[in-house]
Amino acid sequence: MAISIAHLGPSGTNAETAAVQYSTWLTQTSGQDTVLCPCPSITRTLQVVAQGQVDIAVVPVENSIEGSVTTTLDTLWQLDQLQIQGQLVLPIFHALIAHTESLTDIQTVYSHPQALAQCQVWLETSLPKAQLIAVNSTAEAVQRLAQEPAAAAVASERAAQLYNVPVLTSPINDHPDNCTRFWVLSLQPSPGGPYTSLAFSVHDLPGALVKPLQVFADRAINLTRIESRPTKRSLGDYLFFIDLEADAHSPAVQDALENLRQHYTDTLKVFGSYNVLPTSPLAE
Repeated sequence: MAISIAHLGPSGTNAETAAVQYSTWLTQTSGQDTVLCPCPSITRTLQVVAQGQVDIAVVPVENSIEGSVTTTLDTLWQLDQLQIQGQLVLPIFHALIAHTESLTDIQTVYSHPQALAQCQVWLETSLPKAQLIAVNSTAEAVQRLAQEPAAAAVASERAAQLYNVPVLTSPINDHPDNCTRFWVLSLQPSPGGPYTSLAFSVHDLPGALVKPLQVFADRAINLTRIESRPTKRSLGDYLFFIDLEADAHSPAVQDALENLRQHYTDTLKVFGSYNVLPTSPLAE
């Protein structure tokens, strides 16, 4: 039976490109057949896997320019049971796609909020009068162009090819080294690896964050990312997402996690330890 892989759809999104990359790696390493399952949102992508309807989810978690994809983090915390199987890092190149041949004819630009933000300077300079409208995905933005001759989309050149819409100019992202990391998640236990991601909430006391961080420092465990997100319970109440350069199965990390559970955190969730998976040079 083929392994099903959920991703943000429709066809042509960068999430689909990441899913294709993971599918190729999985087939090459295990011989498994796969089938892609596009979903209307990142939240739904994670939900269908948590509910057992699809085997694997591939979702964006952080962009090098715009930072974390908060929808992924918030949903992962809420769903609780999903575990990271691996990480993919893909270069992201945005194109301006439209049926019109002139920039002066463009009145509206559609795209995913992250893509609009990653091209903000270019859009403000080249299309200062255009209305920027956020939609669920870059590929959905391209689909809208069939009904709106004065509109453009920010999406990948692959999306332009899929939907047969001309590329006016590319790339238009403000930073050339734009890349996004994606997590591969499922209900299966994480395989282990040199990177670990977790999140915790803390008691509302002075030094509530300093003490958990000191637990890692005392054991020489390197932190590569820390980010706060509101718990959505009350203003000023936060939880913290942390990435470690260590395997959760190592004695030092096990000792640190037990220390956190007993003394310093209200809720602690370990999303798993994993490797960075290889991608092809033609990821875009």
